[in-house]
Amino acid sequence: MKTTTWAIDPAHSEITFKVKHLMISNVKGEFRTFEASIDGEDFTNSTLSAKIDASSISTNNNDRDTHLKSPDFFEVEQFPEITFKSTSLKKGDDDEYKLVGDLTIKGVTKEITLDTEFGGFMKDPYGNEKAGFSINGKLNRKDFRLNWNAALEAGGVMVGNEVKINAEVQFVKQIS
Repeated sequence: MKTTTWAIDPAHSEITFKVKHLMISNVKGEFRTFEASIDGEDFTNSTLSAKIDASSISTNNNDRDTHLKSPDFFEVEQFPEITFKSTSLKKGDDDEYKLVGDLTIKGVTKEITLDTEFGGFMKDPYGNEKAGFSINGKLNRKDFRLNWNAALEAGGVMVGNEVKINAEVQFVKQIS
């Protein structure tokens, strides 16, 4: 019996985030190394599993990236991976879905719900069948023990608690 899985195409995928800085603007970052797969043909009855290399974080600022890898934030020496495993994908109106799953950061696992838009299927020029998704959500970084902050002289804090996450991903169909 043949089984179908979908493997992420990292060359055509990205995982990014934004966090409020100084309470006046957002700073963008990304994770550059990750893998993910979906087991099965029918996405609504499948499980999406993802692993992100926490040390691959990049915000285009070496000092900030080093700080984010430290125990103040991701503590990548002790917690090298961020993981996600879906528990359900429910179709709503049009091509909108709610992807629910367990996100683990820094040893803490919490259920999150992500807005997911299915972009459709397409064959690439090499005959590979692909599926595309736009995934968006928010989380409170303190729920995952990412607690560091600094009070500002004028009031407020340096780093916001809300993290906006976005993944633009393509998966390639694999049959074995």
